Amino acid sequence: MASLVENLITVLSEECDEYDIILGLARSKTPVIVAGNLDELSRITEDEQSHADRLQNLDNRRSKVTADIANVINRDVNDLKLNILIGLLDRTPAEQKRLSEVYDRLKTVVHELARVNDQNSELLKSSLEMVEFELNLLNSLKAAPETANYSRNSYTGGTLGVTRSGFDAKQ
Repeated sequence: MASLVENLITVLSEECDEYDIILGLARSKTPVIVAGNLDELSRITEDEQSHADRLQNLDNRRSKVTADIANVINRDVNDLKLNILIGLLDRTPAEQKRLSEVYDRLKTVVHELARVNDQNSELLKSSLEMVEFELNLLNSLKAAPETANYSRNSYTGGTLGVTRSGFDAKQ
């Protein structure tokens, strides 16, 4: 069982490292979003995706190790959470401490990543709203009637098609 817990600690540490990298990328996205640099944003997103793929592989490894641990201690793998496993390791305090530390580190980095991603999401929504506003403004300018577009020789009396005589015989 000790080697399985050691494998779990190793996988969780690697996951923490990947999340730290993704957190750094997410933080670097914030000024890029504010600046509206789409090329750089695309590059960062591609980099994030490669790390997310690595995280998926690590998550699969973690699931296998957790299933093996659940088998050894005769527990249901769906009920075996890290905090429960930490509590079960009270006879091996060194492993318990290391697993607890990596668990706390993982929780902290994931929480911070969620916060930064929420912030970036709000910035992207604001940017999108601004772009929509500008598009609506441009479209409304195209659809607006042309007024006050007279030359020196044009007749400027009356407004918007109203002639000098107030009566239109065609109606």
